[in-house]
Amino acid sequence: MSVFTIDELIRIMRECAGEDEAGDLTPDVADQDFDLLGYDSLALMATASRVEREHGLRLPEEEMAEIRTPAAFVALVNEELRRTARAAESPR
Repeated sequence: MSVFTIDELIRIMRECAGEDEAGDLTPDVADQDFDLLGYDSLALMATASRVEREHGLRLPEEEMAEIRTPAAFVALVNEELRRTARAAESPR
C-alpha cells in the first residue's frame, strides 16, 4: 500500500492551482487553514480530483467538505488508501 505525503499534496496543489504569492507552500503549513494559504474550494476540488485519478480511489464528498488543513487532507487520503487496500485483500 502506498502512503500519501504532505510533499505529494503540495506538488499536486501547485500543479492544479498554483501557489499564492503571499504564502510559501511548504510542509510547515500542514496545520494552517487552506483559506489562509490562498486555496479556495475550487482549488481543493481540482486537487482532490487529481489525487483520486493518481491513486485510483474516491474521496467521500461529505468528508472532503470538512477538510480545512493540508494535514487533514493527507489523513483522509491515507484512510481511503487503507480502505481500498483492505477491500482489495478481503475475499469476495
